[in-house]
Amino acid sequence: MLNYIWLAFVVLGIGIALTYDISDKVNDKYANGKQIEVNVIFEDAIDQSSANPQKAKLVISPVNLNKFYSIKSKSVSNEAEVIFGDQINNATINVAINKNSFEIWQKMASASGDKNILNGNLEIKKIYDERSAICFVKFEEVAFVKIKSVTNAVIDYAKTAVNIALGLIGIMALWLGVMKVAEKAGIISFISKSVKPITRFLFPEVPSDHPAIGSIIMNISANMLGLGNAATPFGLKAMEELNALNPKKDTATNAMCTFLAVNTAGLTLIPATAIAVRAAAGSNDPTIIIGTSIFGASCATIVGILTAKILEKFPVNYSGFVHLLKSNLKFLIVALILVCVLIVSMISGIANFVTSVIDAELLKNIIEVISVVAIPLIIILFIGFGAIKKVKVYEEFVEGAKEGFNIAVKIIPFLVAMLMAIGIFRAGGAMEILTYLISPFTNLIGFPAEALPMAMMRPLSGSGSLGIMTEIISIHGADSFLGVLVSTLFGSTETTFYVIAVYFGSVNIRKTRHALAAGLMADLAGMLGALFIVKILFG
Repeated sequence: MLNYIWLAFVVLGIGIALTYDISDKVNDKYANGKQIEVNVIFEDAIDQSSANPQKAKLVISPVNLNKFYSIKSKSVSNEAEVIFGDQINNATINVAINKNSFEIWQKMASASGDKNILNGNLEIKKIYDERSAICFVKFEEVAFVKIKSVTNAVIDYAKTAVNIALGLIGIMALWLGVMKVAEKAGIISFISKSVKPITRFLFPEVPSDHPAIGSIIMNISANMLGLGNAATPFGLKAMEELNALNPKKDTATNAMCTFLAVNTAGLTLIPATAIAVRAAAGSNDPTIIIGTSIFGASCATIVGILTAKILEKFPVNYSGFVHLLKSNLKFLIVALILVCVLIVSMISGIANFVTSVIDAELLKNIIEVISVVAIPLIIILFIGFGAIKKVKVYEEFVEGAKEGFNIAVKIIPFLVAMLMAIGIFRAGGAMEILTYLISPFTNLIGFPAEALPMAMMRPLSGSGSLGIMTEIISIHGADSFLGVLVSTLFGSTETTFYVIAVYFGSVNIRKTRHALAAGLMADLAGMLGALFIVKILFG
């Protein structure tokens, strides 16, 4: 399934980008070769004989600009800084572009290669006084804006993928070194036995004393505490150990799919990033999303695990599963609705009970303290216990660190492939079209259209969804319904495609079976759970 989705991202992204560019060319969206009338206010007196660079402000009303380009573009400012490269009349100018500039000028500048500068030529029509004049400006020709955006996105995301992998090397080496010491000291075996009833249900084919169980528990615990820098190394180590039990080295096992479903659900007790954004935006109560995020992530976790457990009963043959799905579609829809209602009712009751008994601020403070001391405490306990057990801690740590280095380098191709496809899909405009197509259905359940881009972006990109969340909060306010909703969405789900690319890439798994379906179902449940609880509490 992942192959088809990856191919769809690439083909749709490029195809839609070309469609946009051809349409823009036919409709002359960027008015290539045409002159637009503007007012120019110079810093110093106009000197038409000077060949030295001169600074000025270019002023145009939004009404005139929208009429010229036949659009409805918004900007915070109708002024732009201009530098004249030579004489004033028939001059080459560089217009400074920033986030407050007209949106269409930002696109034109981005297509020209430098998103901060828009080049053009200026011709004086009439001089008012020694510092102001009416002029005609003709900007450089602009074409294939979307395709150029796709090209830039491919390059940027490829760099990002490599930077992520290289950034993981040190963290991977550290934590897998610590894990190696803990394994030799018997700590991992002890942890595995202590949670045997839970792991037996989730991973029945994995022996309870296998090293994979300890890594899985450490990964889930680190995720819940918001220790992302520790969770990823533990998760990658868990995948390596699970692959040791895998009879088909290129195909995901049931345990791998279930483990990925838990990870993509993103159950975190403290959504620290979302809280930080809310606090920076001036929220009166930044931590108010702790309860709503736990609720949404709990929905995601339960549905993700149930989906993985149901789908693992079907044969690996995809066509057989599709046939069975079509033949029992009505029954499955009714069953899914009933299960969702039951889960939501159960979790809602638990959430209401917890919030009525435990103060949210107290809970936040307790978990924050645990989060701060957790990493040094783990290192001291694991290495210290290893020393007591007479483990050669330094040598074992180095051996584990070597494994971490190899794993971090190994995931680069998979990470580049996935992030490149996501970049193409997003930059080409396919995300906008998908959002538009889905919006009629989301409107039926009361999902705000303004929050839909956030929900669509979250499974694809962590940085992209963070940017959308920040923008929505800055526009609508951190404590508004929309502000709380997007914050909860961010804390209720994970970047599914990134997690799958990294985790499966670390062990060269190409046939991911139902892992993606379980992850996306978890995302959907998390989003619906977030909407449900936020509507009840803040709607």
